[in-house]
Amino acid sequence: MRDPNDTVPSQHQTDTHTRYYFISDLHIGGDEQLQNVEFEPELLDFLRTLEATDEDAELIVNGDAFGLWEFTELEGMDKFDALVERYPELFEQFRATGENVPITFIPGNHDYELACYPAYVDRLAEYNVTLEQEVVITRDVGDRVVWIEHGQQRDQNNESPDFGNPYANPPGYFVNQHITSRAGKLSARGKFNWLKDIQSVTPMTEIPDWMISKYFYREMSPFLRYAVLPFLLLFNVSVLYLVAFVLSLFGIWSEPLALVESFIRFIGFAGILLDVVLFVDVVIILILVLLSVPLFFVVRDVRKTLTRFGLIQNESPTEVSNAYVRGAQEVFEAHPDVAVFIYGHTHRASLTVVDDRAVVNTGTWLKRLHRRSVMLGLLPSVYYSSFRLNYFVVRPGDDGVVIEYHRIEKENPTDLTILERLLTRKPKIDESIPEQTVVGAKWHSQADVEPQPAEQSPSEDASD
Repeated sequence: MRDPNDTVPSQHQTDTHTRYYFISDLHIGGDEQLQNVEFEPELLDFLRTLEATDEDAELIVNGDAFGLWEFTELEGMDKFDALVERYPELFEQFRATGENVPITFIPGNHDYELACYPAYVDRLAEYNVTLEQEVVITRDVGDRVVWIEHGQQRDQNNESPDFGNPYANPPGYFVNQHITSRAGKLSARGKFNWLKDIQSVTPMTEIPDWMISKYFYREMSPFLRYAVLPFLLLFNVSVLYLVAFVLSLFGIWSEPLALVESFIRFIGFAGILLDVVLFVDVVIILILVLLSVPLFFVVRDVRKTLTRFGLIQNESPTEVSNAYVRGAQEVFEAHPDVAVFIYGHTHRASLTVVDDRAVVNTGTWLKRLHRRSVMLGLLPSVYYSSFRLNYFVVRPGDDGVVIEYHRIEKENPTDLTILERLLTRKPKIDESIPEQTVVGAKWHSQADVEPQPAEQSPSEDASD
């Protein structure tokens, strides 16, 4: 793979505008249930606003406008025909908005085919959308530069090994074809139409835990769920009970066990049921303890193997964010005129200031999932859903480059069961991005500026 930092950015655009709007990761399209675009009304309203503006502006979608990877039964330009057929209002709005404000797309990984077929350039042009088949493009903002990419080329599981070659697909393509697209076909078969949300699960290593959670709270037979619930809720209590029993058995401390037994006798028949639950849990705990030693070595070896093949990433969301910040620092050092580094891909909107430069993640308009552990017992985690429809505006200012952050309000889904709400507390989601940030005051031209060491700033929101 060629290093994105060494890429010669596209200078296809000849006109310079005073305001640049950025969105990304819409993932529009896909098989069956993936066709549903939950934010389509808000996207249409956003485009209509730009259609009516008198600003000298440009809208740039920096990757993954479409979910072309999510189509498994169509090939080539048939995917574009399907998009136009399924979302006629959206494409007509692209046409109308593009008559007033230029619209530019660059390919991401999920719509990588946009980089591979020249026909996409012509077809999108019919709807007043300019497609730049590049990894990186730039825009001038005053006497400074904005560096724009999707970010997939900095992700070893999604980087295109030969950018522009339709047959050179990364591992993420095959995972997506066999998991995400299949989920779109199967989602409607569930008791609840939840499987399609798999495309919102990030990182992908969260998928097994998410599926266990949805099976337990959504698909499992209610009789079975509530039959095992007492055993799972009291599992932690059973561990303490076993500890108290061992302490009493060896004569170390007998009071805790005596207290528990007195309480069980006091509550009568309910105490008998409690005693049965605790006994069963204790037996399970002892079996797990016996199996834990050999299982530990087996699981560790399996994880090493999967990691070696690149199927498991040990990086946390914060580490992923920091990797992009480091990539931005390399761009800043190689291109001193660059004041803003914009990317998407990871679905976590953020703005990080690094030595008077800005690193901006444009986030996603897809549903976002936030994992919460249950407050008691050994139960699957609960995943809260939210929307964060946002866009960034970059414009020149008196003292540098101004970055505006805007939110489009959308009501969060109410897709949790009563049990899920009872077992968890609603997450506090950190969405603290300033409404306005000014950077680039001390950066001018490459001839005037010597590269300076960058400082690490706090990483993007990793609350997912």
